[in-house]
Amino acid sequence: MVRERPTSPHTTIWRWHLTMATSILHRITGVALYGGALIAAAWALSLAGGPETYAAFKGVMGSFLGKLALFGLTLAGFYHLGNGVRHLTWDLGHGFDLKSANASAVGVIAFAVAATLAVWVIAGMTGAL
Repeated sequence: MVRERPTSPHTTIWRWHLTMATSILHRITGVALYGGALIAAAWALSLAGGPETYAAFKGVMGSFLGKLALFGLTLAGFYHLGNGVRHLTWDLGHGFDLKSANASAVGVIAFAVAATLAVWVIAGMTGAL
């Protein structure tokens, strides 16, 4: 016997808005940071593996794709941090009105981009890249 049950609305039905996108992006950056934890573990293992292993790890992470991954992880980390602070302010009961929620979403994105660029510019200026 097949019952006629209501189904949840699919995302194609919803009108996308900024706070929806930032919520999804927060989850995506959280998952990406797990990848960063794996890279950190690989770094530690490469140190334990000796000079040849560490040189191979540096070669991979120093390549264009390695730097692109690190740039993405830096952006994900700052975005996740900023959005986490945003969620903490919500836990205090502030910023739920639409204007404040949209403004804080834009602020988090601006913070993440600015902080990421600052870190990478400073790293480039100090020769860390």
